Amino acid sequence: MKTLLHGNSYRPVLFAVLLSSLLAGGAAAQQTTPPADAPQAPPSQAQDKNDSKPDHNSRTSDIERQEQTGTSNDRLFYTLPNFLTVETKNVPPLTPGQKLKVVTRGSFDFIEIPWYGLLAGISQAENSEPAYGQGAAGYGKRYATYFADGTIENYFTGAFLPILLRQDPRYYTMLNGGFTHRTAYAVSRIFVTRSDSGRKQFNYSEIVGAFAASAISTY
Repeated sequence: MKTLLHGNSYRPVLFAVLLSSLLAGGAAAQQTTPPADAPQAPPSQAQDKNDSKPDHNSRTSDIERQEQTGTSNDRLFYTLPNFLTVETKNVPPLTPGQKLKVVTRGSFDFIEIPWYGLLAGISQAENSEPAYGQGAAGYGKRYATYFADGTIENYFTGAFLPILLRQDPRYYTMLNGGFTHRTAYAVSRIFVTRSDSGRKQFNYSEIVGAFAASAISTY
């Protein structure tokens, strides 16, 4: 459970659940029919207003960035780095250097400092790993353990094994379909991934990487 909390395995599932909720709300808003006597803006003005929306421009800019770099600026719940999640299939394959770079960018992102601090605080409150003790010393040991375990797992699942096995560590978002379908897809991506050439493969990088990181953290 500890590995699942601080690694990347949980992120596609949580992302799909959140995205499904947001899209469901957006679809409901679009289906609302305006009153018959409501004034209608001319088509040209409506188009201009739509094109000028910041969210639309930001999304378009991020898609363009993904198509150029192969990674994104995505953040789960607007906080946790999720740079290996992309919203388009028109992305170039990642080189070994790019895989290392994007994992490093996410593993040492500024938000990881309070994130691991929160996990260490919860661990200390529950007195897990009693040998660490309490107080500042115990908290420091827990913080270092969470940070090290999370970083090791990120590198194993997102860089080392994908480089060795030539697998694509990215998560390709499914934007269409119902909540159940998209959630099932997100869960399946833990076990199914792509090769660098685009073929579907068993996700050895995620499964073996998570077990390897867990084994290392045990010792």
